[in-house]
Amino acid sequence: MNPVVAVVAPGMMGAAVGGRLAAHGLKVLTSLTGRSAETVARAKTAGLSAASDEEIAASDFILSILPPGDAVALAQRFAPALTASNAKPVFVDCNAISPQTAERVAAVVAPTGSPFVDAGIIGSPPPPKEGKGPKFYASGTHAPRFAELKNFGLDVRVLSGPLTAASAMKMSYAGITKGTQALAAVMMLAATRGGTADALFAELKDSQPQMLAYMQRSLSIMPPKAYRWVAEMHEIADFVSEDPAGHELYSGAAHFYEQVARDFESDKKDVTALLAFLNKDKPA
Repeated sequence: MNPVVAVVAPGMMGAAVGGRLAAHGLKVLTSLTGRSAETVARAKTAGLSAASDEEIAASDFILSILPPGDAVALAQRFAPALTASNAKPVFVDCNAISPQTAERVAAVVAPTGSPFVDAGIIGSPPPPKEGKGPKFYASGTHAPRFAELKNFGLDVRVLSGPLTAASAMKMSYAGITKGTQALAAVMMLAATRGGTADALFAELKDSQPQMLAYMQRSLSIMPPKAYRWVAEMHEIADFVSEDPAGHELYSGAAHFYEQVARDFESDKKDVTALLAFLNKDKPA
């Protein structure tokens, strides 16, 4: 008998992951309480079914896919329903959180009797049926159970090591990719203010063409997502907290993405300047 999976919440990633599972024949539940009309429509399009917390707690798997700042609160919200449920679904935290935060989530779930899996998503939302989707790195004793969803379209990769190895992997990867993007964007804007944007662009194109191409791809779609990366940078700062300089570096990246998010929602001065830098070699 196929498992029933709950995905909370049906944001861009959550709905796409749920849609991939539904396209492979699974019943996929989600919570739509208090959600916007846009979110409800997204969940419906993906083939997700609205369910109560109690119904979700009776599923086989719960995939928590949220902004990182909401991870602990979601576990706390479902703790009473999980405690009362006889099903004891595997609770899989798929959020961009530090190992320290993952341990807090695990501590909330443990008394309910539900198995806990730490997971980290690397990649973009998957297309519904076929095609490349994100990788789910998973760790903990019960990670092989989560890996059963490989049979239904998910790319699950079980890591050896401690319970929170998956969060450590996610933090390390995001710290490199999104941290590098923050540094590059800061310097591109500084060059623009300093009147050397054309010279910097030409030098990058000549001596660092692969880096420039990567930044053109990634930074051009970063501004509307910057608000989601603020909490993630704070989580990475916690991950490297034993290194004071590293902590300061990623706290600074968090403040930078917060600045970009504000700018994107208001006058967009810096966002416009950044996009102008990235598009220098494109026809007007």
